[in-house]
Amino acid sequence: MMRESSSIAENASRIRERIERAAARAGRAPSELILVGVSKTFPAESIQEAYAAGVRHFGENRVQEWESKQPHLATPGAVWHLVGHLQSNKASRAAKLFHTVDSLDSLELARRLDRAMESGSGHPPGLRLRVLIEVRLDPAPSKSGLSEKELPAMVDGVLALPHLHLRGLMGVPPPFGDPERARAAFRRLREMRDAAAKRAGAALPVLSMGMSHDFEVAVEEGATEVRIGTALFGARPAKTA
Repeated sequence: MMRESSSIAENASRIRERIERAAARAGRAPSELILVGVSKTFPAESIQEAYAAGVRHFGENRVQEWESKQPHLATPGAVWHLVGHLQSNKASRAAKLFHTVDSLDSLELARRLDRAMESGSGHPPGLRLRVLIEVRLDPAPSKSGLSEKELPAMVDGVLALPHLHLRGLMGVPPPFGDPERARAAFRRLREMRDAAAKRAGAALPVLSMGMSHDFEVAVEEGATEVRIGTALFGARPAKTA
């Protein structure tokens, strides 16, 4: 099927303009923001097109899907984020494939990633795997992430693992129709990040929050990384039975 007249390059340009305007409203520099193109379900050709348009950070949800795409891409300098829930039994594969795991949601998973890095992940020797702790902002039982109550112990546990590099938090608010309704959740995640940094005694500069429908509000509330799928790549392919 042919794509709509709006190309990925044009979409990327519009997203950057919207990020710039949102940053200006918050008195922030656009250079503080990273656009992560969430490429789950999209083919390698779409990823390559986004790369040609200057996108350098990409988010995938599933280890297997990224394994199948990787051989078909030429994306030197790209940073690959795992943004979906990671099963513990896939930790070793994820440590080899991704530069950053943004959806860390249990200490057991953290320990498995740490062991995978220690045993040799294919990354340069001595490199620590960048991780973000995912906090559950949506109370729906099906959603992944830690509760706010569990966060302090998780921060302590991850900081004790020598092969992981904790950089901040990630969160997904409930799917509000009005982006403004997500503002309180974004603000609360920023406050949790600030409290976690104080506990850690170190900067945790990354706040990964905001998607296609609400990223401008997220930028205004302090996001440093926004995860954009549909607004960049277009509507996701329909699932087949």
